[in-house]
Amino acid sequence: MLKDLFANQVYDENNFFLIAGPCVVETEEIVMEVADKVSQICRNLGIAYVFKASYRKANRTSSSSFTGIGDDQAMQLLQKVGKKYNLPTTSDIHAHEEAAVAAKYIDILQIPAFLCRQTDLLVAAAETGKIVNVKKGQFLSGPSMKFAVEKIRQAGNNKVILTERGNSFGYQDLVVDYRNIPWMKEHGTPVVMDCTHSLQQPNQTSGVTGGNPQLIGTISKAAIASGADGLFIETHPILP
Repeated sequence: MLKDLFANQVYDENNFFLIAGPCVVETEEIVMEVADKVSQICRNLGIAYVFKASYRKANRTSSSSFTGIGDDQAMQLLQKVGKKYNLPTTSDIHAHEEAAVAAKYIDILQIPAFLCRQTDLLVAAAETGKIVNVKKGQFLSGPSMKFAVEKIRQAGNNKVILTERGNSFGYQDLVVDYRNIPWMKEHGTPVVMDCTHSLQQPNQTSGVTGGNPQLIGTISKAAIASGADGLFIETHPILP
């Protein structure tokens, strides 16, 4: 599965792969800048790369937060990025009717953590024939993700990735249990560590999610040491 996904890239097969990009498609300039710079870095380091940006953010804390520029325009930009830089692309889908539409533009359908138990969403994603990357819910253990994997495989699709993104710790924090990485690999899938979202401090009373980005390096190294096949790092241009 991964060899087919990265067939157009030159990379070290002993290396991890990277999923990276801005949180949501904001402008063509931003997605192109991130794809250009990150792809260069990955080529230099022999890392296979998937470009990621959400065409729409459906789970913002506050209703006033930016959610996107419109699904059609955003998906077209994702497709354009993939073609220009010869990269596989991925984005979240939020409802079963989105799966077939998004599959026309992207290579990996990502299931958000809060929706990882939604059977109709998992089945619809599986039926597209695309790779399905399921983020583990903040309320679930690694072993319990076998049911999400089973739903996808029973729908006729064996192309599954699982992503660890931490577990709820109190009301406004997350903690990573690294046992979940080898436990999820027992389901016969590649496992990715979401190094940025696992450091979130959600549900802030300000309406904006906080976090601890200074620990991204620590989370990344611990994940690779625990056997993760890939890393997910939300990536933005440096502000002037």
